[in-house]
Amino acid sequence: MSIKWRLTAWYTSILAVMLVLFGASIYGFVRFYTYGEVKNRLVEQAERIVNSQNFSLTQGLDFYLEPSQAQRLEDAQLYVQIHNYTKGNSRFSRNMLDRELVFPVPDVSSASNSNGFQNMTISGYSFILYQVPIHLNGNVIGLVQLGAYTGAEDRLLERMKSILFIGGTISVVLASTFGLFLARKSMEPIGKVIEAANGIQTGNDLSVRIDYEGPHDEIGGLIGTVNSMLGRMEGFYNNLDEAYSTQRRFVSDASHELRTPLTTIRGNVDLLKKIWKSEEDETSGMDAQAIRKLSLEAVTDIAGESERMSRLVNDMLSLARADAGQIMAKEMLPLEPLVEEVIRRAQFLPRNATWIQGDMSMLGSVSVNGNKDYLQQMLFIFIENAFKYTPSGSVTMDVIRADEQIGLRISDTGIGMDRSEVPHIFERFYRADPSRGVTPGTGLGLSIAKWIIDEHEGSVEVLTRLGEGTTFVIWLPAVFHALPE
Repeated sequence: MSIKWRLTAWYTSILAVMLVLFGASIYGFVRFYTYGEVKNRLVEQAERIVNSQNFSLTQGLDFYLEPSQAQRLEDAQLYVQIHNYTKGNSRFSRNMLDRELVFPVPDVSSASNSNGFQNMTISGYSFILYQVPIHLNGNVIGLVQLGAYTGAEDRLLERMKSILFIGGTISVVLASTFGLFLARKSMEPIGKVIEAANGIQTGNDLSVRIDYEGPHDEIGGLIGTVNSMLGRMEGFYNNLDEAYSTQRRFVSDASHELRTPLTTIRGNVDLLKKIWKSEEDETSGMDAQAIRKLSLEAVTDIAGESERMSRLVNDMLSLARADAGQIMAKEMLPLEPLVEEVIRRAQFLPRNATWIQGDMSMLGSVSVNGNKDYLQQMLFIFIENAFKYTPSGSVTMDVIRADEQIGLRISDTGIGMDRSEVPHIFERFYRADPSRGVTPGTGLGLSIAKWIIDEHEGSVEVLTRLGEGTTFVIWLPAVFHALPE
């Protein structure tokens, strides 16, 4: 059974129970009040009749019903029968005589216990009968029976019962119909949620959202939550797809980078095998000096390619640590000795450009919260990159300041790059120069440098022009101390 049918069934059942209870309460109250008024009149008139009887042994224990009193009882639609147990006769009000009505008289032994009300039907008429025994000297000598015709009250209550039953039935039917209609209207947004979920399940479009223009109630909250969940799912899916694409590109580039040195190593190994085989073969025609020269060249190539592979593996290991969320150990470091050590060691790097140290005066009052080894590695990456792409000219490093940040600026007059390539230079294995594979490198250095900068809550600014050079500014949050006077 669907939710809308269950809601309708529950609503209808609860309403039916409430209507039954309400109708029964109303009917019971009206019945009690209606018959209660009749019973009060019977009790009041019975007391008057009993009190009006003056009898004694000398009067023969006879009972009288005065005409004026009987007339009042007829006007009140009350029927009176007084039975005399001593004489065995009964006196009746005129309306009883006219209708030939006789109330059943209990025997004298049970008359003393007959005080109370009885519902009975006599000659097709319904009555409430009230009986009061008359005592003399402790003995029952008579019985006053006062009856009230309740046909009108019975018909009223029957009509009321029918009205309550028919009205309750119609109310339940109408409520069920409107309840089912409202349940369907209320469940329409849920149907949209199911439709959207099925569409996402069977398709690849995660941009589908559920349109809802109703009030911000529970249904609106549910649809808002589902839309937010779909948005997050779309973001996760896009990030995952991007991660898979990056992973595939990473594997492809890593395979490309590793294939070249492996091919070179394998070629040189094959060359050494041939040389050493020819050395054993006296008919090869090669002298010992030529063999040693070729062997040295092959071993040199193998060593160079091995070193290149080692750098590539180390870079990939650094990036793997970055992807794994490795947390750097940081401490408050004075920046001046760290940068001076980098500048001193940078002049010994292989280069064709002139290494120029710019203005470093403001470093004496600067400290940063960072890791010394990673910060130096980051600076060497930018410096080596500048040397690599500056075949002639100069590479300069200086320091600038902006608010509470210190900027380490590394500028070169090298080949530069097109501005459209700037957003991609920090991607793994991306090489901006057109001579990919000619200029040595793995394309991972700037990715590692960007990770180090991000870990230090810094940023990097790139200024470049093709053929004129490139400037990198590494901004780091810093603490500036007052200089001693």
